[in-house]
Amino acid sequence: MRPLEALLLLADLLAFCVVSLPRLRAVRGMRFLPAVAAIAGAAQVLWEGPRWPIGPAYVLAATFFLIAMSQRLAPTRAAAGPHGPHRVSAAVSIGLGALALIAAASLPMAVPVFRFPSPTGPYGIGTVTCVWVDTSRAELFGVDPKGRRQLMVQVWYPAHGNASGPPAPYLQDADAVMGAFARIHGKPAFLFTRFKDVTTHAVPSAAVALDQARYPVLLFLEGATGFRQMNTFQVEHLVSHGYVVVALDQPGAAAAVVFPDGHQVDGLTMAQFRSTVGPSYLPGGTAASAKGLSLPNGRALEDGSIVPYLAKDVFFALDRLVALNQADPNRILTGKLDLQRVGAFGVSLGGIVAGEACGLDARLRACLLMDAPMPTDVVDAGLRQPGMWLTRDAASMRLERQRVGGWPEAEIDAHQATMRAAYDGLSGAGYFVRLPGAFHGNFTDASHWTPLAPLLGLTGPIGEQRAHDIINAYSLAFFDRHLLGRPATLLDGPAGQYADVLFEARRP
Repeated sequence: MRPLEALLLLADLLAFCVVSLPRLRAVRGMRFLPAVAAIAGAAQVLWEGPRWPIGPAYVLAATFFLIAMSQRLAPTRAAAGPHGPHRVSAAVSIGLGALALIAAASLPMAVPVFRFPSPTGPYGIGTVTCVWVDTSRAELFGVDPKGRRQLMVQVWYPAHGNASGPPAPYLQDADAVMGAFARIHGKPAFLFTRFKDVTTHAVPSAAVALDQARYPVLLFLEGATGFRQMNTFQVEHLVSHGYVVVALDQPGAAAAVVFPDGHQVDGLTMAQFRSTVGPSYLPGGTAASAKGLSLPNGRALEDGSIVPYLAKDVFFALDRLVALNQADPNRILTGKLDLQRVGAFGVSLGGIVAGEACGLDARLRACLLMDAPMPTDVVDAGLRQPGMWLTRDAASMRLERQRVGGWPEAEIDAHQATMRAAYDGLSGAGYFVRLPGAFHGNFTDASHWTPLAPLLGLTGPIGEQRAHDIINAYSLAFFDRHLLGRPATLLDGPAGQYADVLFEARRP
């Protein structure tokens, strides 16, 4: 809850007490509290901006002010007797007012303008966004038949610890992105309007930290119907510890990608994802089974799976990072990228695509794959790089299905079997890290979105903060060891502070 929202609710509570209790109104100065509530409501609208969950608080502030005015103009006469009709009416009014106050306080807490925990590393965080156009490839998901593949790219980088300035928004074009997300998942769009008010710890275009000559680079890949910022909890943690993170908003994979020229590419539906991604890892599925599938713009899917197409975005991004390091148009990152130390991480569909890309491009030196099955070709060919799988056990997936649906048994079996097979087939170092009690949303920011996350199935019994603490700790340890060569005792065996984690490791 934002500061002025909390102040408004407190003012409403005090105003309610004043209009309900004649003895309190008799205290000097207390009679002005209903006016203070009205002023607090106006101030909140002007400074923080209105939002629908605060609507009841606005109504109560205005109502209490009007009641207070009427009480001053026409003082209430005492009721005749303790059980008179006026006394009953007053009791009913007080009861209804109390219920209204409870509703006014509950809504903004259930649908908050949420905040992320402060990063623990020594660096501040800077961020810039840009558009990269791959002129060699056609855009498979856009409406322009002559369109070339475009990516919205956001870069987070270590900044001076005292970097100051207005914080970067969580989502640029939040209404468009979350509106598309709501349509895909059949949710009311108004539940997500608050996302435009959420901010992060990053400062746009902050000066890069100068204590290191260059910083290792990590590519982040979003999940299906997601957005490039969907793992901000993890990105900010890694950047604060000295990594540059480059997130790709991939048209088709994302809920929606909005470009600076105003055009928007909406993502596939969940049914289309199942038919275009499932063949890459489900038993009996082959890429050929999806060939010719008609996409929303009328084009036919030629590869039989969108996974190879999305993996080519990664190869293109690696090429563009070379140019960015040579001459950053923003004059921030020139010469600051250590392109000999590049890793990739992704969640869900992003983990599938990251696995595919790591299997084909040796420039990726370490691969972190989160709660994602592995494509059949990755399982068959194996990964040459060190790999870590951050996921959960089959029992946790079944518990999630029991509570909120989804996760057919065939998906659970493929999820577990392909990850295990890819891990077992590693030629280098590997780690298989499972979080019992985690749900799929625990691997993203989704568990931050509302305190009702456990009831909505966005977080499992493990809890939001516990899951994120574990994910952040193992992510940092993995990249520290395999990109920077630093000691990482967390990866040497089961850790006492994470005794609930099911940890396995294999050496080269």
